[in-house]
Amino acid sequence: MSQFDVVVIGAGPGGYIAAIRAAQLGFRTACIDAGVNKAGDAPALGGTCLNVGCIPSKALLQSSEHFHAAQHDFAEHGISVGEIKFDAAKMIERKDGIVTKLTGGIKFLFQKNKVESLFGRGSFVGKNGDLYQIQVDNKGGKTVVEAKHVIVATGSVSRPLPQTAIDNVNVLDNEGALNLTEVPKKLGVIGSGVIGLEMGSVWNRVGSQVTILEALPTFLAAADQQIAKEAFKYFTKEQGLDIRLGVKIGDIVSDGKGVTVKFETDKGEMKSETFDKLIVAIGRIPNTDGLNAEAVGLEKDERGFIKVDGDCKTNLPNVWAIGDVVRGPMLAHKARDEGVAVAERIAGQKPHIDFNNIPFVIYTDPEIAWVGKTEEQLKAEGTAYKKGISGFGANGRALGLGKAKGTVKVLACAETDRILGVHMVGPMVSELVAEGVVAQEFFASSEDIARIVHAHPTLSEVLHEAALAVEKRALHG
Repeated sequence: MSQFDVVVIGAGPGGYIAAIRAAQLGFRTACIDAGVNKAGDAPALGGTCLNVGCIPSKALLQSSEHFHAAQHDFAEHGISVGEIKFDAAKMIERKDGIVTKLTGGIKFLFQKNKVESLFGRGSFVGKNGDLYQIQVDNKGGKTVVEAKHVIVATGSVSRPLPQTAIDNVNVLDNEGALNLTEVPKKLGVIGSGVIGLEMGSVWNRVGSQVTILEALPTFLAAADQQIAKEAFKYFTKEQGLDIRLGVKIGDIVSDGKGVTVKFETDKGEMKSETFDKLIVAIGRIPNTDGLNAEAVGLEKDERGFIKVDGDCKTNLPNVWAIGDVVRGPMLAHKARDEGVAVAERIAGQKPHIDFNNIPFVIYTDPEIAWVGKTEEQLKAEGTAYKKGISGFGANGRALGLGKAKGTVKVLACAETDRILGVHMVGPMVSELVAEGVVAQEFFASSEDIARIVHAHPTLSEVLHEAALAVEKRALHG
């Protein structure tokens, strides 16, 4: 029976990074994962994020943006093109190639760092003294390994909708939405979160008539509402997404030719819509089925999340849990940094993660990104604050890119000027938000950003202007 210092269950962005860092710190490390490639004939590391989530969705978003630009934006630049055709299958093929390259990259990193990769589903069996016994089930072929430390990084799965089953033919989850090889004429999406908006945007840009049904009465309730309302205007009035809020979903019938959804509107009216395809994107739940946590007494909460403290320690000695399977935002970068921190804690180090400084990004066009507190949260807490706002409309770089839409908002403490939140909608704000993260991590003030030299012409100047505006001394607005 093989013995390891550290065994990681799950090779998603949290798990594979935890395994690599543990190996770098001198621990004999193994990582167990049951992921397979799209064809189902070979292992594929990287978890949901790399295989059927973050990475492939961004590939499709970029392809659809190019197609939309060729149709609507090139002429403004003096570029004339002939008949523009779209090949959905080719777009999917490109996406698959990117995924294959990156999954192979993780395999190489495991080999380089001497992480032993074990293919199969990992589950607890029991204990042998101070060692935990973990079964690896490879399609019925079972082996058991032992470990002093276990890091559970099993991620999350799509939340099911009681009214219908996912068949990834007509009723799709995130994986099915990433593998459509034809453009549906009418596409329905249940849920206006990150997955719903991003997938709706992809297929809307390449020709689908997209309707998004959202149960909540507020659009992007977790975001700063000034930014959310501006984004809603872009998505609906300018891009043609039909986003309906406050909807109660009723019966859903898939007859092989299409999917009919009955729902009640926010005004109490009963409606029915038939779609060629329906994407169900109502969130994700922790993936703990099959972990056999009961065998060792590993505690979960009422929602199925593994209970951990601020350091990702569970109720069991030397058992840790990270990423989507524990409390906090279900974000790949949150899982990644928790994985690094846990490996370093096992080594006796004292890393720290400030969960208030984790950035959020939605990769629509325009993008949405934020870090820290929203204006609504500050008001609810009774925190005195001041704010500065600036737009991309007069920014030279944004105008040159043809993407001069959006806003940056900086929120700062009224007494100390410390930055409390940075919120953005606009071009490439997924990259710009990093400056806000750094500022908050180093307890910067709005004046600090205002006095830092920002290159010209750049999109970052809009953040600079917003910081200046906190003290009502914006130079271009």
